[in-house]
Amino acid sequence: MADLNGKTALITGASSGIGLEAAVKTARMGADVVMVARDLQRGEAALKDVKARSGSEKVRLLLCDFSSQAGVRALAAVYRAENSRLDILVNNAGTICRERILTEDGLEQTFAVNHLGYFLLTNLLLDLLEKSAPSRAVVVSSGGHVRGKIDFENLQYENGGFSAIKSYYRSKLANVLFSNRLSSLLEGKGVTVNSMHPGVVLTNFWSKAPAIPRPIFAVYKLFLISAEQGGDRIVYLATSPEVEGKSGGYYKNNRCIDPSRTAQDEALAARL
Repeated sequence: MADLNGKTALITGASSGIGLEAAVKTARMGADVVMVARDLQRGEAALKDVKARSGSEKVRLLLCDFSSQAGVRALAAVYRAENSRLDILVNNAGTICRERILTEDGLEQTFAVNHLGYFLLTNLLLDLLEKSAPSRAVVVSSGGHVRGKIDFENLQYENGGFSAIKSYYRSKLANVLFSNRLSSLLEGKGVTVNSMHPGVVLTNFWSKAPAIPRPIFAVYKLFLISAEQGGDRIVYLATSPEVEGKSGGYYKNNRCIDPSRTAQDEALAARL
């Protein structure tokens, strides 16, 4: 375990699942951890859990609904007011919607939360990452990005064709494209940016996904990993000396592998 004393980590989607486990481990390693949750009650319960399991009191809670761009801007403003540095940024908050729902900004909700939330928060805090270099940004994507497609003429499914899984895959492809593009823009500035597939994790995240027949899901669950395992993979990218200075990679099982061919399209990443 790396020594993170004196370093600050901001982890979104930290009230449950892999984000919660990542918060426990980074706090245990000595970091000042700022957890971000959408719901106050769940966030406070998670904060108490992290402090108890990590043995650290250097853990705080901030609230943000990532479907709201005003909410993301407010989160960044509060973070900046309370912190002078940012050593680790973990973009992990996510959702999947069974129906096409528009946010208060008129955006398709899955894309707004899973991609635009990451994009906006990272850019609003980018100067702190640069100031704190060497620093790291971790973008939690998914192996499902390989099935994603970016259609700029129907980016919000405003012209039809929406499905829960297609919108999710699109957002996860956008995560990898964003990570790769940002990495190239930050070259030489001491900030590494990597995306990752944490594994298919048995959490309540999938409760909003289309229903899977019970017998099929019973078999499927045998291949799922625990939230703790998924959290460990986030922490590996965020802290391990093995990936120090390495940027622009896509990781699975703590190994850098090639993402989909579409995810490697530099022109597409720049346009996005």
